[in-house]
Amino acid sequence: MKKLFLFLAMLLGLTCGIQAQAPKVYNEDLDAMEQIQKAVEEARASDRYVMCQVGGNWCPWCLRFAEFATKDSVIAPLMEENYVYIHVNYSKGNKNLEAMKYLGNPGRFGYPVFVVLNEEGIPIHIQESESLEEGKGYSQKKVEKFLRLWNKKAVEAEVK
Repeated sequence: MKKLFLFLAMLLGLTCGIQAQAPKVYNEDLDAMEQIQKAVEEARASDRYVMCQVGGNWCPWCLRFAEFATKDSVIAPLMEENYVYIHVNYSKGNKNLEAMKYLGNPGRFGYPVFVVLNEEGIPIHIQESESLEEGKGYSQKKVEKFLRLWNKKAVEAEVK
Protein backbone atom coordinates (compact mmCIF):
# COMPACT_ATOMS: atom_id res chain seq x y z
CA MET A 1 0.00 0.00 0.00
CA LYS A 2 2.85 2.37 0.87
CA LYS A 3 4.49 1.67 -2.52
CA LEU A 4 1.22 2.32 -4.34
CA PHE A 5 0.78 5.63 -2.51
CA LEU A 6 4.36 6.64 -3.34
CA PHE A 7 3.87 5.69 -7.00
CA LEU A 8 0.63 7.71 -7.23
CA ALA A 9 2.27 10.70 -5.56
CA MET A 10 5.17 10.57 -8.03
CA LEU A 11 2.76 10.24 -10.96
CA LEU A 12 0.74 13.21 -9.75
CA GLY A 13 3.91 15.27 -9.33
CA LEU A 14 5.09 14.35 -12.81
CA THR A 15 1.68 15.22 -14.31
CA CYS A 16 1.60 18.58 -12.54
CA GLY A 17 5.13 19.30 -13.68
CA ILE A 18 4.22 18.58 -17.31
CA GLN A 19 1.13 20.77 -17.11
CA ALA A 20 3.10 23.60 -15.54
CA GLN A 21 5.54 23.50 -18.47
CA ALA A 22 2.80 23.65 -21.13
CA PRO A 23 3.28 26.68 -23.39
CA LYS A 24 1.08 29.68 -22.76
CA VAL A 25 0.41 31.40 -26.06
CA TYR A 26 -2.61 33.48 -25.02
CA ASN A 27 -2.10 36.55 -22.86
CA GLU A 28 -5.22 36.90 -20.69
CA ASP A 29 -4.26 40.45 -19.72
CA LEU A 30 -4.40 41.88 -23.23
CA ASP A 31 -7.29 43.96 -24.46
CA ALA A 32 -8.11 42.05 -27.64
CA MET A 33 -9.41 45.11 -29.49
CA GLU A 34 -6.09 46.90 -28.97
CA GLN A 35 -4.26 43.73 -30.01
CA ILE A 36 -6.37 43.50 -33.18
CA GLN A 37 -5.82 47.20 -34.01
CA LYS A 38 -2.04 46.80 -33.76
CA ALA A 39 -2.13 43.65 -35.90
CA VAL A 40 -4.22 45.43 -38.55
CA GLU A 41 -1.71 48.28 -38.67
CA GLU A 42 1.12 45.79 -39.10
CA ALA A 43 -0.83 43.90 -41.77
CA ARG A 44 -1.52 47.10 -43.70
CA ALA A 45 2.15 48.09 -43.57
CA SER A 46 3.35 44.64 -44.66
CA ASP A 47 0.68 43.89 -47.30
CA ARG A 48 -0.75 40.90 -45.42
CA TYR A 49 -3.97 39.88 -43.69
CA VAL A 50 -4.47 39.20 -39.98
CA MET A 51 -5.03 35.67 -38.71
CA CYS A 52 -6.77 35.71 -35.33
CA GLN A 53 -6.61 32.40 -33.53
CA VAL A 54 -9.35 32.68 -30.90
CA GLY A 55 -9.15 30.41 -27.86
CA GLY A 56 -7.25 30.13 -24.63
CA ASN A 57 -4.49 28.42 -22.75
CA TRP A 58 -7.17 26.13 -21.29
CA CYS A 59 -7.73 24.60 -24.76
CA PRO A 60 -5.36 21.76 -25.74
CA TRP A 61 -6.32 22.01 -29.43
CA CYS A 62 -5.54 25.75 -29.34
CA LEU A 63 -2.06 25.06 -28.02
CA ARG A 64 -1.53 22.27 -30.56
CA PHE A 65 -2.40 24.55 -33.44
CA ALA A 66 -0.18 27.35 -32.13
CA GLU A 67 2.77 24.98 -32.06
CA PHE A 68 1.90 23.47 -35.45
CA ALA A 69 1.51 26.90 -37.08
CA THR A 70 4.92 28.07 -35.92
CA LYS A 71 6.95 24.87 -36.29
CA ASP A 72 5.61 22.94 -39.30
CA SER A 73 8.01 23.27 -42.25
CA VAL A 74 5.20 24.10 -44.72
CA ILE A 75 2.71 25.96 -42.53
CA ALA A 76 5.09 28.25 -40.60
CA PRO A 77 6.47 29.99 -43.71
CA LEU A 78 2.96 30.37 -45.17
CA MET A 79 1.76 32.00 -41.96
CA GLU A 80 4.76 34.34 -41.80
CA GLU A 81 4.52 35.37 -45.44
CA ASN A 82 0.76 35.91 -45.61
CA TYR A 83 -0.55 36.77 -42.15
CA VAL A 84 0.03 38.73 -39.01
CA TYR A 85 -0.73 35.88 -36.60
CA ILE A 86 -2.24 36.74 -33.21
CA HIS A 87 -3.81 34.78 -30.37
CA VAL A 88 -7.04 36.39 -29.19
CA ASN A 89 -7.82 35.24 -25.67
CA TYR A 90 -11.22 33.99 -24.61
CA SER A 91 -11.25 32.68 -21.04
CA LYS A 92 -13.19 32.90 -17.80
CA GLY A 93 -10.81 35.61 -16.62
CA ASN A 94 -11.05 37.72 -19.78
CA LYS A 95 -13.76 36.97 -22.32
CA ASN A 96 -12.87 39.99 -24.48
CA LEU A 97 -16.56 40.41 -25.27
CA GLU A 98 -16.13 43.52 -27.42
CA ALA A 99 -13.62 41.70 -29.60
CA MET A 100 -15.78 38.58 -29.79
CA LYS A 101 -18.68 40.70 -31.05
CA TYR A 102 -16.39 42.48 -33.52
CA LEU A 103 -15.08 39.15 -34.84
CA GLY A 104 -18.61 37.85 -35.47
CA ASN A 105 -19.11 35.68 -32.39
CA PRO A 106 -16.57 33.07 -33.58
CA GLY A 107 -16.90 30.91 -30.45
CA ARG A 108 -20.10 29.47 -31.89
CA PHE A 109 -17.82 27.24 -33.97
CA GLY A 110 -15.86 25.93 -30.98
CA TYR A 111 -12.19 26.49 -30.13
CA PRO A 112 -9.81 27.19 -31.57
CA VAL A 113 -11.49 29.20 -34.25
CA PHE A 114 -9.74 31.34 -36.84
CA VAL A 115 -10.89 34.74 -38.07
CA VAL A 116 -9.20 36.28 -41.09
CA LEU A 117 -9.22 40.08 -41.19
CA ASN A 118 -8.31 42.09 -44.27
CA GLU A 119 -5.87 44.99 -44.08
CA GLU A 120 -8.75 47.29 -43.09
CA GLY A 121 -9.56 45.08 -40.10
CA ILE A 122 -12.80 43.74 -41.57
CA PRO A 123 -13.52 40.09 -40.76
CA ILE A 124 -13.74 38.28 -44.10
CA HIS A 125 -13.77 34.64 -43.01
CA ILE A 126 -14.39 32.53 -39.91
CA GLN A 127 -12.86 29.06 -40.02
CA GLU A 128 -13.75 26.35 -37.56
CA SER A 129 -10.86 24.04 -36.73
CA GLU A 130 -12.48 20.61 -36.73
CA SER A 131 -12.22 20.27 -40.51
CA LEU A 132 -8.49 20.99 -40.26
CA GLU A 133 -7.82 18.26 -37.70
CA GLU A 134 -6.30 14.88 -38.38
CA GLY A 135 -5.86 12.29 -35.66
CA LYS A 136 -4.53 14.04 -32.57
CA GLY A 137 -3.20 17.00 -34.52
CA TYR A 138 -3.72 19.04 -37.64
CA SER A 139 -3.53 18.05 -41.29
CA GLN A 140 -0.75 19.88 -43.07
CA LYS A 141 -2.61 19.52 -46.38
CA LYS A 142 -5.92 20.90 -45.05
CA VAL A 143 -4.33 23.80 -43.17
CA GLU A 144 -2.19 24.68 -46.17
CA LYS A 145 -5.30 24.79 -48.37
CA PHE A 146 -7.10 27.06 -45.88
CA LEU A 147 -4.12 29.43 -45.67
CA ARG A 148 -3.73 29.59 -49.44
CA LEU A 149 -7.45 30.22 -50.07
CA TRP A 150 -7.75 33.08 -47.57
CA ASN A 151 -4.53 35.05 -47.97
CA LYS A 152 -4.55 38.53 -49.47
CA LYS A 153 -3.19 37.48 -52.87
CA ALA A 154 -5.91 34.85 -53.32
CA VAL A 155 -8.83 36.94 -52.05
CA GLU A 156 -7.87 40.06 -53.99
CA ALA A 157 -6.78 38.28 -57.18
CA GLU A 158 -8.09 39.93 -60.31
CA VAL A 159 -10.86 37.93 -61.93
CA LYS A 160 -10.15 37.39 -65.61
